Amino acid sequence: MYLLLPLESEDIPLKINWTGIESCVSAVEFLRINAVLNFQKPEITDGNLSPVASDPPIATRFSDDNNVIHLANISASMDSLKEMVVVAIHTGRIYSILDSVANTCAESPFEGDSDTNYSSFADYYLKKYCIVLKHPEQPLLLLKQGHNSHNLLVDFRNEGVPLENKSGGKKVVEKPQQHAHMPPELLVGININTEILKSFYLLPSLMHRIESLMLASQLRDEISRHGCNFNISSSLILEALTTLRCNESFSMERLELLGDSVLKYAVSCHLFLKYPKKHEGQLSSIRSNIVCNSALHKLGTNRRLQEYVRDCAFDPRRWAAPGQRTIWPSPCDHGLEMTEVPLDDIKYYGEDKKLMLGKACDLGHRWMLSKTISDCVESLIGAYYVGGGLNAALSLMKWLGVEAEIEHSLIDEAIKVASLYCYAPKVDEIGVIESKIGYKFCTKGLLLEAITHGTGPEQGVGYCYQRLEFLGDAVLDVLITLHLYENHRNVDPGELTDLRSASVNNDSFSLAAVRWNLHPHLLHGSLHLDNQISAFVKIVSAMTSTASLAPEIKAPKALGDLVESITGAVFIDSKLDLEQVWKVMKPILSPIVTPDKLELQPSRELIELCDSLGYFIKENFNAKGDLVQVELTLQLEDALLNGQGCGPTRKAARGMAALRILKQLEKRGITSSKRKKHETDDVDPTWSKDVETSESARKKQKVHELQQQQQPGINRDLVSSESTEIPVVPPIEMKKGGPRQSLYELCKKQQWPMPSFETMEQKSRTPIQIGDATGFNSFESQICLTIPDFGKIELTGEARADKKSSFDSAALVMLYELVRRGKLVIGQ
Repeated sequence: MYLLLPLESEDIPLKINWTGIESCVSAVEFLRINAVLNFQKPEITDGNLSPVASDPPIATRFSDDNNVIHLANISASMDSLKEMVVVAIHTGRIYSILDSVANTCAESPFEGDSDTNYSSFADYYLKKYCIVLKHPEQPLLLLKQGHNSHNLLVDFRNEGVPLENKSGGKKVVEKPQQHAHMPPELLVGININTEILKSFYLLPSLMHRIESLMLASQLRDEISRHGCNFNISSSLILEALTTLRCNESFSMERLELLGDSVLKYAVSCHLFLKYPKKHEGQLSSIRSNIVCNSALHKLGTNRRLQEYVRDCAFDPRRWAAPGQRTIWPSPCDHGLEMTEVPLDDIKYYGEDKKLMLGKACDLGHRWMLSKTISDCVESLIGAYYVGGGLNAALSLMKWLGVEAEIEHSLIDEAIKVASLYCYAPKVDEIGVIESKIGYKFCTKGLLLEAITHGTGPEQGVGYCYQRLEFLGDAVLDVLITLHLYENHRNVDPGELTDLRSASVNNDSFSLAAVRWNLHPHLLHGSLHLDNQISAFVKIVSAMTSTASLAPEIKAPKALGDLVESITGAVFIDSKLDLEQVWKVMKPILSPIVTPDKLELQPSRELIELCDSLGYFIKENFNAKGDLVQVELTLQLEDALLNGQGCGPTRKAARGMAALRILKQLEKRGITSSKRKKHETDDVDPTWSKDVETSESARKKQKVHELQQQQQPGINRDLVSSESTEIPVVPPIEMKKGGPRQSLYELCKKQQWPMPSFETMEQKSRTPIQIGDATGFNSFESQICLTIPDFGKIELTGEARADKKSSFDSAALVMLYELVRRGKLVIGQ
């Protein structure tokens, strides 16, 4: 429980503004008696207006002094009223007084063509609210409306719409100030200034943040009571409990990425030491069962983490002080009278994608993805690792119920077993490897095991590198993830994931093996593997030191395994010293990719580029023997791009096809920011069908320009031909977002570019009726849809009270126009 009171000033000693508090109480009482908030529309009988609401009284009568302004409850000079907070008796809205408007009064007409139904302000209040003004001669007051409490916890870094100014720089479009004109006698004055009112708008967000931190502290105390007593900050735990849906400047994503690696590392160490007789496949299977999302979800719900997770943006309108009820209720429709949801009841699990996630009803029930809870488990592990190191993370895992304890006696046992391996015949080769990696093994048998392939020439030795590879994979994963986490703190979580994916993979490890000349030391007995390694070494020798592999080139898995197994050997030999392992392996893995050097895989890059531009990709594939052929098509406004690829897997073939389309887009001036330009096209023409375009189209190189059907120079063979089969879409849902969804799905099915919208906003100082809604603003959107080999259709929807509804109106008009033109059939 808390009590928040305004101060007279910030000076010491602090004094409570009791005058302002008493004025607020008096204003509430005055409004309770005199406010016209529940008015009815006036009745008209025999052409005469019959008011049904009584005239609001004026509290005090004063002389007709031109400098005195009569409000509903007080009268004072204009100078003393400036910056005063007032409440309108007919709407209950809060304003602050800016000034009086010269040469105006209640008999003045509205500015412009705001509303032709009323001849003046006085006429408007009479007809709309049945209020007869007692002082119509008073000048109108210029008011600034007090806004609703905003969510001040959102991430404002991306707020505003950047536009190019004439100098080429960026500027942010700011929303214009909204001012109102109103007769003074309709306003109840409150003896507090605007600065105090502004501070009130901070309270919901401020108190919500404090409550969230207290909740995080409560979870920390709960964990501490079970022997995990580490001084982890509440803000770090709060970050681990906050999802992206909260739209704040932090979320669990970064910690979840780190926690995922820490969990994998701890479980891998535990299994490696606990089960010395199990091979890599068995260890991987056990690890998967422990760290999979379903297992983590069960662990999280057992510890009731779902009660702590913050999974939706804060709504300040629903915030209420202790002991108060919110004025924006959210009734429960879940069929539960208790606050706790029985998780063992199947009816409280759903797969409906239209469910509102995260938002709680008045009883506290809310829908949440099971993966959100498993992600929270990983992010908490990451938070405890960042705040208290590995021991804190292991203690948290124990509290959660993850079996990941590391018994140091088992480390000595693993070293003892490896010390029995006979390495004498390979002592010189072991010495060479040690000099290359800069680490001298205490137990040479560990390195011998690390370089022995399953097809090793000495059959029956009883060991190969697979177990160490299993361990080294987890060690490298956590080391690289920690390196990226600490060195790129301002990188968003999605890009951080891309950085890890680009660094922790078989291709990058295989490149490191070849560049550090470790591949000759791999002990194997496979001619096929020998040929693969020789071919790969030849390719790498022709590459620059920082180049990455083309998508059609796959590195032999054995080379990546070699780097991982050597990592595992160093890790065991150093008795699980991660710092020592990183000191050895970091030079071998360098250069580790950085954000400015990050290049996405062609398939991913093409998808993200098309998503940003509003294009759709179609894919066809077929298998021919050991090879897979993939064909990708991309429809632009003026051409159909085609790329084909062939490879041992569908993923590899898709990457080759995507690369060919990206090169074609590059020739048109359409490139991704994460891709280097290709000066030459070295793609095998067997699988490539380059787009032939006219010189005029190539010069324009703009993705959103429409090449009209009659425009010369377009290669019509490359433009999607008009289908003889008219597409049919399901009945359009008329709820918000329904028409847009129907139109988007149609465009995806037909491979038409996404439609674009332009919106015009009109503002009014008086409420206007827009459909079923009433507001001060109206939005009217124009929609533009380009149909390849047909042309451009531009239409305008009806005015709506909000922007998204105007999009729906425009989309609905477009759908009906497509029906009229024979391009669409809407199902019944």
